[in-house]
Amino acid sequence: MSPIPQNLFGIHSQALDLWQRRADVLANNLANADTPGYLARDIDFRKALSAAGGDGNLPLQAPTAGQIGAGSSAAPASAALEYRVPTQPSMDGNTVDAQVEQADFAANSVHYQASLSFITAQIHMLRTAITGGQS
Repeated sequence: MSPIPQNLFGIHSQALDLWQRRADVLANNLANADTPGYLARDIDFRKALSAAGGDGNLPLQAPTAGQIGAGSSAAPASAALEYRVPTQPSMDGNTVDAQVEQADFAANSVHYQASLSFITAQIHMLRTAITGGQS
């Protein structure tokens, strides 16, 4: 009997966490669009995902202690927030551009849904394999 893989969903489980965190950041930016001096923030998704092992260089995983690389599984990426460069400076120092934030929020929602759909399809495939196609 072969051991159960540690991460059945690949990079999508980490990506889902990052998309969720980015949605929170973008929603916070939109909520503070009229706050004087508020500086818009964002997550550099590519940097955060590569820090999580999503750059094509997956860490070596070993099922038991004592094997090469044991205990070196990828931890969830700690995505650092970065300040967004303003496209239109405002007189009150606020760097939130509501239209840019709304567009980014919509695009982020599409990415989140795509990762969620992939995970759902994987679960459906595993359920089908376990039950032999019977409901």
